[in-house]
Amino acid sequence: MPVLPSSPAFRDFWTERRLCTVTTLRPDGTPHVVPMGVVLDLETDRAWAITSATSRKARNLRSAEGTGAAAIAICCVDGRYWSTVEGTAVVLDDPASVAEAERRYAERYKVPRENPARVALRIDVTRVLGNVRD
Repeated sequence: MPVLPSSPAFRDFWTERRLCTVTTLRPDGTPHVVPMGVVLDLETDRAWAITSATSRKARNLRSAEGTGAAAIAICCVDGRYWSTVEGTAVVLDDPASVAEAERRYAERYKVPRENPARVALRIDVTRVLGNVRD
């Protein structure tokens, strides 16, 4: 059964250009929250993002991957409307995954600047919360 809602309101909310906050956990368990562009794939219950391999969020996720629980939460807010997706993430550095994440990012935001240290984040969504327009 799909996790992500298929309503037009939800789809519109997650395809309009707006930044998200992304929360990962540092090795000591404290939250790390940063603004970031994230793209949902409603067909596969996944989200994609791009970042630098040296970013704190990528390092947080990589350190948690060994435990099998690289937790992540992504929240978009527009006034009183909001949506949060939670799940587990993996950091991918193979060229095909990075190219796929860049392609998706360009569809929602813009063509990303060159970054030879870029990695892709692939998030398997497990929970959705929020209040979006109907």
